[in-house]
Amino acid sequence: MKWLFKMFFKTLRIVLTPFMLLWEKMTTPKGIVRQPEAQRLIDQQCSKLALYQFKTCPFCIKVRRELSRLSLNIPLLDAQHQPQHREALLQGGGQVKVPCLKITDEKGNVQWMYESSEIIRYLHERFS
Repeated sequence: MKWLFKMFFKTLRIVLTPFMLLWEKMTTPKGIVRQPEAQRLIDQQCSKLALYQFKTCPFCIKVRRELSRLSLNIPLLDAQHQPQHREALLQGGGQVKVPCLKITDEKGNVQWMYESSEIIRYLHERFS
């Protein structure tokens, strides 16, 4: 019986994946247009951030849409299909849970932020 449930959800995920990605593509908002110098400064700040994510996770899609809305060029790291990113997430953050924003400050201290709503709130406070 457990096998049946596992196969059902795996099949459901395979069927829904293209629709979720298409929906994301069609509904992603246009980004903020900034002056080139201001965008360069923000891109420099974003280089100290990284978003660990799964491509079809609804909460990751929510965060990626907000990244687009705010015109933030934060590296996206696939923790589902790339074992080195999954391991880094586990070692650094303590759990394989996405989305997770890795924040590195000027001194090299690292903070791992989980929960899509917290990540979005942080991005708005820092970059809006």
